[in-house]
Amino acid sequence: MRIGTTKEGLRYAVRQRTSSAVAFCALTVSGGTRAEESFPEGTAHFVEHTIFKGTSRRSAAVINGYLDRLGGELNAYTTKEEIVLHATVLKEDLGKAAGLLMELALEAVFPEKEVEMERGVIIDEIQSYKDSPADDIYDHFESMLFAGHPLSRLILGSVRSVRKIRREHLLAYYQKCFHYDNMVLTLVGPQSEKQLEALACRLSARWAAISAGRSPQGMRPLPPAALPVPAAAPFEKRLARRNHQVNCILGGPAPTLGERQERIATILLCNILGGPATNSILNLLLREKHGWVYSVECSYTPYADSGIVCVTFGCEKENLQRCLELIRREMDRLQERELSSVRFRQACRQLLGQLAVSADSGEAQALSMGKSLLVFGTVKSEEEDRQAVLSLTPDILRDCACRLFDASRLSLLIYE
Repeated sequence: MRIGTTKEGLRYAVRQRTSSAVAFCALTVSGGTRAEESFPEGTAHFVEHTIFKGTSRRSAAVINGYLDRLGGELNAYTTKEEIVLHATVLKEDLGKAAGLLMELALEAVFPEKEVEMERGVIIDEIQSYKDSPADDIYDHFESMLFAGHPLSRLILGSVRSVRKIRREHLLAYYQKCFHYDNMVLTLVGPQSEKQLEALACRLSARWAAISAGRSPQGMRPLPPAALPVPAAAPFEKRLARRNHQVNCILGGPAPTLGERQERIATILLCNILGGPATNSILNLLLREKHGWVYSVECSYTPYADSGIVCVTFGCEKENLQRCLELIRREMDRLQERELSSVRFRQACRQLLGQLAVSADSGEAQALSMGKSLLVFGTVKSEEEDRQAVLSLTPDILRDCACRLFDASRLSLLIYE
């Protein structure tokens, strides 16, 4: 892997992935939803949608079909802290794909007609999201947990806020965030790292003048300047929803991206309690033993200056209290006693396996490299991640559980 900064100021990370006919590229732009201080809620996501609707060189129709005709894929997503443009193509088309990402990031024009058309698409997306209570409840919970902080803003925005967004808002946000000081280019492919690095430098030089003309103050790179997250009092709230089942989320604040040992311990702890594997504690008890839920998940989302860990599930109304009591009981057990050395080693091995499988994806590599370089200024190797997991101990994990699952710090939101 090679990490560097072009002479024009564009940060990049490149990695050779041998014996592959496919290559991957991504542009990770700092900002996301939390950069919307002076914009209507949902502006970042609206920019992500409309950035594909035309540049000074190509129309929306040409952009939409450009990589498709090559057999590739072009996509994007918005989070609380970044907007990411990424593409997957045959190795010989990597230069075309990466060039298109740069063009979108620096030459988008946001045609008025396309903006109005996309507004309806986004409103429909919001409405359909509301039809999925398992997703909607997480957003609502996060907004309440981070009330008064930029992290509380909804990524999609609301129907009301999206209707307020104008082309001028999109252009202003675009000018503010999309420039070299605020973005990272990552390339993964079978080409040598020297060749990939040369491609990054050529692309940087080609669009340098446009980037230099953007607002010099731009967005501050992550991690942001100290912006305390309000210590919101734990809450318990029930909201009436006419759904066929009750949806519930129980959780609270968690370690930030920069708290390395605590972050790795939290990932392991969530994996044990309610991770994606069928042998997680809550899946074995709530689904396999009692049949009270179809799915249950313990998730962790770290941010630059905060984080959130929570358990989410849906069940029949008569099983809600049973589920909550069992979840709290298992949280208490993780605080009261350490895992046995055998169980702990098994959990670490399982997590290492999951990390290795994820790292074997070229697309996942390109995306994680961008996030890491944007936040930490470097990219951690798989071996460093492995050693971070192996450095944990049962007592570290128990201490983490005591901080995360302390009943006095947990909040509860129920859709019923």
